[in-house]
Amino acid sequence: MNHYTSVTGIYEYTYAIPADFFINQNHPNPFNPITKIEYGLPEASYVQISIFDILGRQVAILIDNHQAPGYHKIIWNAGDLPSGIYFYRIQAEKFTETRKMLLLK
Repeated sequence: MNHYTSVTGIYEYTYAIPADFFINQNHPNPFNPITKIEYGLPEASYVQISIFDILGRQVAILIDNHQAPGYHKIIWNAGDLPSGIYFYRIQAEKFTETRKMLLLK
């Protein structure tokens, strides 16, 4: 698996704890080439956030570790990827959700 992209920032806001697991729509969307993904963990969890292309190939793993409960934000730079539709998926404990995003260059 090739990692063509980079995470430019990871922020944790553990001063408040969300009631449920969630992942928000990336912002901005469409984006070029930097976007922000925010998510929340109601409990300490092993978290993986992966990026997939339209064909279902994994093109990046943004997060792959144990994290504290709270609100979290990732700044992702997709500068090395071509324009197109991508999907990002969070897996944390028993929670999984996938969302769509559009990279326009």
